Amino acid sequence: MLPIEIDQNETFQLGETTLTPSYRKDLRQFTEKEYNKFVKINTISDWSQLSWKDVGKPYEVKSFAKEKKDWEKEHDRSLPIHTSWQMFNKSFHEWFVKDVPSELDERKQQFLKSLTSFKPKEIKEAVGDFARIHLWNYAHRVEDGIWDPRGKRALFEGLDVQKPKILFLGAAEGYEAMQIAALYPGSEIVMVDYDPYCKDTRYADFPDEYPFLGFNPNTSSYKTYHKQDFPTTYLVDDIRNLSFGKEFDIVLSVGLLEHFPDEMKPEVVEWHRKFVKPSGYMILTTPRAQLKSKLYYKVMADVMNHTYRELMTLEQMGLYLYENGANIIKSGFIKVHNGIIAKVR
Repeated sequence: MLPIEIDQNETFQLGETTLTPSYRKDLRQFTEKEYNKFVKINTISDWSQLSWKDVGKPYEVKSFAKEKKDWEKEHDRSLPIHTSWQMFNKSFHEWFVKDVPSELDERKQQFLKSLTSFKPKEIKEAVGDFARIHLWNYAHRVEDGIWDPRGKRALFEGLDVQKPKILFLGAAEGYEAMQIAALYPGSEIVMVDYDPYCKDTRYADFPDEYPFLGFNPNTSSYKTYHKQDFPTTYLVDDIRNLSFGKEFDIVLSVGLLEHFPDEMKPEVVEWHRKFVKPSGYMILTTPRAQLKSKLYYKVMADVMNHTYRELMTLEQMGLYLYENGANIIKSGFIKVHNGIIAKVR
């Protein structure tokens, strides 16, 4: 194991993990047992042998947020895509910054109070609030399944790049690009999202003290990095308007492909292909189609489900990429995400 290099102002050590009120800091590595439980890499040997008849179609999530349903009822039309993303980003960020222990206590008290009202509607709402904060605490703070730094490092490591230029499509708060940049020091990041809230709030409010475990090539040791260590340009724009050429070593998206129906998936893959160097990598992740993910999106519908959404198996995700001109170099799944690293065929 490599040694850990700690900045003089850094008190967080390799192998440690700690909970803040809103999230988990985690500089642990997976044990062999944990790795074998949470990380499965390259389970498909020949993508050309798969067919849609073999793998089936993704699971479409149809439990939508009350905010979306209320808007559509009031305006008597479908919620516009851009508005749906604005609603989602605001809702999701409000949960990311919650003081979860305080919220747990508050929701418990509200639930107990509702029992004395003998009003079924109040009790139902209180039960729902109580269930959501408990599930969020488990998924995000206890299991760290959304950021999942150990799993993401397992997916992203091993690329043949030096000081890569990274393009993050639909970047939100930019977490995964920063984790990649920690693994490949000297990275330059360009983040793109067409909702200004992502740049001005989600990325701006990302905690400066959050530690990303990466490497120092000068000392051959582990090193912790922070948001301010990564040279980053954040563009507020539609991906379709970008004027870049094939100039990026890595083109990344996280939770993007699954928000588009089949007829648009070739275009989504093209958004990655058009900006990546011939020798570069396309990296995509999607939420896994598994029972606990289906339950999560059911319980957390009011927080998560403002847009079209699918849950995919790794095979389904890979087939979309393979059929649209990508050679899959590495594939696998971690706690709650599928991940694929591909090159242009």
